[in-house]
Amino acid sequence: MFLQVGLILAAVVAFIVLIIVISLLASAIRVIPEYQRAVRFRLGRITGLLGPGLVFIVPIIDTIVRYDLRIEVVDVPQQKALTKDNVEVTIDAAVYLRVVDPLKVAVTVKNHVPAVATFAAATLRDVVGMVDLDTLLSHREEIAKKIADIVDEHVTPWGVKVTGVAIRDIRLPETLVRAMASQAEAERLRRAKITIASAEYEASKIYLEAAETYAKNTVAVQLRQIDALLEMAREHNLIIVTPSSLEFVALPLALSKAAQQQAAQQQGGPQQGQSSG
Repeated sequence: MFLQVGLILAAVVAFIVLIIVISLLASAIRVIPEYQRAVRFRLGRITGLLGPGLVFIVPIIDTIVRYDLRIEVVDVPQQKALTKDNVEVTIDAAVYLRVVDPLKVAVTVKNHVPAVATFAAATLRDVVGMVDLDTLLSHREEIAKKIADIVDEHVTPWGVKVTGVAIRDIRLPETLVRAMASQAEAERLRRAKITIASAEYEASKIYLEAAETYAKNTVAVQLRQIDALLEMAREHNLIIVTPSSLEFVALPLALSKAAQQQAAQQQGGPQQGQSSG
């Protein structure tokens, strides 16, 4: 009886020990992906960098902190800033960063993502305050690169690399937007008036040259008048009455009309002869 109880207790103890061993082994084996690295702390001290692949740690004694080596996109909260010419703008930006030294990150900064975002926001306001509105709108990429360089220089000792800053949106006050729209419309009207005035100037030069040519040659004027009359007659089927200044035009027109009548009579004559025969 006592032997059976002892065997049962021994089996229970062995089962419990087996469960503990399996759980310890499971906690001692970790898999680190290729895009991650793990910093190992043993009794509070850094002992090295682990990964990628299958790694082993001592349960209870060792702890690890994982860091992603891929590029992270950090949204910078919308910032209101004053430009150099005292215009208030609202800027929406994003920071691209990656961890390059997990050991430095582990011992330097508690949470590197919000830390970089906060410093980037402050740098954004400072840089915007050093330029005027026109420069901010027309040189957005240069300003973003300047912000990225300043932030990267500050966070490099943390083991973090800033690869770029993107200014996604710049919002202006409504009054300023309306004023800029009015200015753009006025500029378009100015260009249109200049274009029309230039065209009229070129046309007046051509008219002046034509007038000088007509003044030197009266026959050219009369020929131009004939062309105008012929065009009017052809388009509107009009009867032309020539003024005294165009007497020489009347003769060609009369001869042309007489020739047409004679041709009509000649065509009608033979037909009448055939019908009478």
